[in-house]
Amino acid sequence: MTPVDPLLRDRLAKADPSAVNWTFFRQWLKNPIGIAALSPSSRRLAREMIDQLPEPPCRVIELGGGTGVFTRALLDRGVLPEDLLVVELNSELHRLLQQRFPEVKVVRGNAMELKDIVEREEFCAAGEVDAILSGLGLLSMSRATQRRILSAAFSVLGAKGRFIQFTYGPVSPVSREVLTELGLGVYRGGVAWRNVPPAAVYVYTRNRSTPIRAIRTHRR
Repeated sequence: MTPVDPLLRDRLAKADPSAVNWTFFRQWLKNPIGIAALSPSSRRLAREMIDQLPEPPCRVIELGGGTGVFTRALLDRGVLPEDLLVVELNSELHRLLQQRFPEVKVVRGNAMELKDIVEREEFCAAGEVDAILSGLGLLSMSRATQRRILSAAFSVLGAKGRFIQFTYGPVSPVSREVLTELGLGVYRGGVAWRNVPPAAVYVYTRNRSTPIRAIRTHRR
């Protein structure tokens, strides 16, 4: 990683809102589909997301770190820097996150390749991740892309792991077809009404019901 000027690091650590918002807006102009919002998520939305974490959260992955609103909330919540992995595909936002959070492992990568990223970065073994917070724009993605992202996510999540996602839509951003295919359930957490625009939080988990197999009996 390119060394960061100490003065720049100090300024970024204080999270100058105007500089951060301008960086985010520039990236939105370049890719309005990939970046679903005009401005970074609010602290209120971050709290709604954090409220859905398990107790206590040990290892957490953040997908689509953006400007670091959720990253900061996770650290404030008590997640240790070495137990947090942030994945961001956008090159400029990835660089911004590295500068703002030098103590956290921030990698540039695609969420669909999460299993490979976790293994390459030696973050943890598969099944040892407690939660994944997602800032990805799943609502604007195809079912095939949703399927690949969630499949990759649950390949590293533990048995009781949860995938926490926010959306600006009125319902879950992941189609029922995809959830059924992957054996996942969903419930709505909270709603950040003061976010711009308002956002709802959804939590995805593995279905706990186990299929019952028919038992054949043989007559004597």
